[in-house]
Amino acid sequence: MIGVDHEILWNSLPVPALVIGPDARIQAVNAAAEQFFTMSARTLIGRDFASFAPDGSRLAALLDQARRASTSLAERGVEIASQEGEMVTVDVQVAPLTDTARSPALLVLAQPRSIAEKMDRNLAHRGAARSVSGMAAALSHEIKNPLAAISGAAQLLQDSASDQESELAELIEEEAERIGRLVDRMEHFTDERPPTRSPVNLHDALEATRRAAKAGFGQEVRFVEDYDPSLPPTAGDRDQLAQAFQNLVKNAAEAVGRGGEITLRTAYRPGVRLSEGAGGGRRGLPLEVSIIDNGPGIADDLAPHIFEPFVTSKASGAGLGLALVSKIVADHGGVISCESGEGRTVFRMLLPVWDEREGAA
Repeated sequence: MIGVDHEILWNSLPVPALVIGPDARIQAVNAAAEQFFTMSARTLIGRDFASFAPDGSRLAALLDQARRASTSLAERGVEIASQEGEMVTVDVQVAPLTDTARSPALLVLAQPRSIAEKMDRNLAHRGAARSVSGMAAALSHEIKNPLAAISGAAQLLQDSASDQESELAELIEEEAERIGRLVDRMEHFTDERPPTRSPVNLHDALEATRRAAKAGFGQEVRFVEDYDPSLPPTAGDRDQLAQAFQNLVKNAAEAVGRGGEITLRTAYRPGVRLSEGAGGGRRGLPLEVSIIDNGPGIADDLAPHIFEPFVTSKASGAGLGLALVSKIVADHGGVISCESGEGRTVFRMLLPVWDEREGAA
């Protein structure tokens, strides 16, 4: 379908491109499409393209309309499934390859929206984390000192109080300690220093997290490890990354409950690059870490805000765990996203590869 003279151009297209025949089956794909679907061209060619769209998708109608009208059409926000069954939102452009055939083949370009949206969301989350940082610094000074006085007074009251008064004094002390712990957690956001840079084996950090979970909060959860054995190290602070993994795994364990399943997955995904600022060039984020659970999913109204401080669905939660995870990932030059539906929630991190030149400074 694609001539030899055009092969270089075809595979140089930066977005997934497919040729769909009159029978709705895939006739050709470029290199970006192979990467997008995580399938080879040999596996993709001949498949019904509609099989990648969920029930009720506009994709099939869009292809039919473009073919019948012999005109180019576009649709924003179309969902397409990857090989792993994960839904990815894309902007689709469809164009007939000829205006003479009664049922022409179609050229389909699928521009993933997720990466750009991840960048925007992570910038917003980082700004929110900085707001918490300023608030925490003020709270530490303005609240912790009075709290210490309140707690001390409550302890003194217990020594000479009646049983009923002693219970109230104990309650005052407990609540003062709870507020103190909340301020302590917020103080994690006050450290604006960049993380130490050293090569970090992501599998070691994930395995340490899994072992800790199996010994504690994840005893009744089944863990599945799906690691890319050739994954190179990332650049950063192992303890901070392990903290981020532990927060995500703990949330997943609470979501799935007894008998649930959590998958820890790594993969090498070339192609994603971030600007490092004016004159700083671009840096790749090919290391993908996914923490997947089969819990009930995140409520639709909560999902867009889960990385924001103080947003939580837990009755006793402070809503700082995921905000801290977002800050850690951003401090490491990466991005994090969440895709959630009934029976499947995926937290996905994209991180840079360790560069030996970082350790030579």
